[in-house]
Formats: sequence, structure tokens, C-alpha cells
Amino acid sequence: MKHYCEEWVKDWCFENGWTDLYVERCHYWAFPPGAVMPEPIPPKVLRLIKAEKGLSKDERFLSISAVVVTVVAAILSYWLKSPMPIVLAFAFGAVTVALLEVEDN
Repeated sequence: MKHYCEEWVKDWCFENGWTDLYVERCHYWAFPPGAVMPEPIPPKVLRLIKAEKGLSKDERFLSISAVVVTVVAAILSYWLKSPMPIVLAFAFGAVTVALLEVEDN
């Protein structure tokens, strides 16, 4: 999952003189000023961008879908008098939280 909007990283690169941004899976690479080889965008910079901009579109969609699934599961559990929809919503929520975790490499 992409935790950063590519436009945010492009804006940072433009402001700081980095050029030719490209994304390899979920890693962002660009040429620093005066460099001949691309380098990964520093994780500290990515954390600052994330703190400033918030959730990406993918993360926002996943968070909203987790809330919707939980509400529907609560209603179904009450209507069916069964805990299984809540159990499935809990599993979906656990996967959602794991996907929203930003790993630093």
C-alpha cells in the first residue's frame, strides 16, 4: 500500500532540488542536487511529509471501509443473533491496522 501520495513527494523534491523521482514498489528514489546516482528519499523526510499531509487516498478509503464493515457487522450480528459478523469485522479491522502501519526501511 502506498502511504504517501506521489504528488506530495514530487512537491518536496521540487522544493529541495531533487530530480527525476520514481517509485519502486513503495520506495521513492530521486537524484539529489549534483548527484549522478539516484538515492532513496530519506525516511525522516517521508515521516515529515506524512505528519504534515495526513492520510493518503488509499489509507482514507481503507479506514472508511473498516468503519462501514464494522457498522454493518454490528447490525447483522444483532439481526442474526450471531457473533460471526463481528468476528469477521474484527479480522478485517486487524488486517486494516496492519496495512496502515508505515514501515521504515
